[in-house]
Amino acid sequence: MSVLDLFRLDGKVAVVTGGNRGIGKAIATALAEAGATVVVAARDAERNEQAVAEISKAGPAAHAVTTDVTSRSDLVNLRDTVTERLGPIDVLINNAGVGIHGESLTIDDEGWDRVMATNLDAVWKASQVIGEQMVGRRSGAIVNVGSMSGMIINRPQWHAPYAVSKAGVHHLTRSLAAEWAPHGVRVNAIAPGYTKTEISDIDDPRWKHYWIDEVPMQRYAQSAEIAPSALYLASAASTFVTGEILVIDGGYTLW
Repeated sequence: MSVLDLFRLDGKVAVVTGGNRGIGKAIATALAEAGATVVVAARDAERNEQAVAEISKAGPAAHAVTTDVTSRSDLVNLRDTVTERLGPIDVLINNAGVGIHGESLTIDDEGWDRVMATNLDAVWKASQVIGEQMVGRRSGAIVNVGSMSGMIINRPQWHAPYAVSKAGVHHLTRSLAAEWAPHGVRVNAIAPGYTKTEISDIDDPRWKHYWIDEVPMQRYAQSAEIAPSALYLASAASTFVTGEILVIDGGYTLW
């Protein structure tokens, strides 16, 4: 077996939450290119099908299960549906997330609760629901999508709830990694920096100084540059890696 073979996911079943756009879709596509059968789990059924059509061009036929990741019953349905149709889940990518900007004194409870429900609580619930199956099989890899915002304070746009949620994802990653390592389940996270997606305003000239000029590499990332790191952590190329937060930020957090 060559070293490149270690990155293959042939015969594996991978679930990607929020896999119908942005970083999630890029990760789903990378996993498909590596041979995995990918399942997109997100709320928008129409967008899910569009993503599945694109992802299927990269590898085995992809699938979609309409899922509200904040709902435990939806996540149980996701696990059971995928297992019945495709077999046990080998890889879980907890990618779904939302963000809000605003000064802390202006953010109401609904805003805080919405961010926590999607960015942190859903990672906990999905990891429990699907992790139970993985622990029982003594095999599996979970990759959580955190953020460099879980390590630093971004400026000039304040977003305390988002940063706190991602810091929570990082610590949850370490906690589950330590607990489940004896059961053959690895849990890691990636922490992307500023990344161009279809819903980001990263090209806004107002933020260029902070979001581009202050990055040592003098640019932002494309989603396709984030995806290979998730593939690494999901594959046999990282069999002795668990509890790690892999920062992909062009050097931003060096300063």
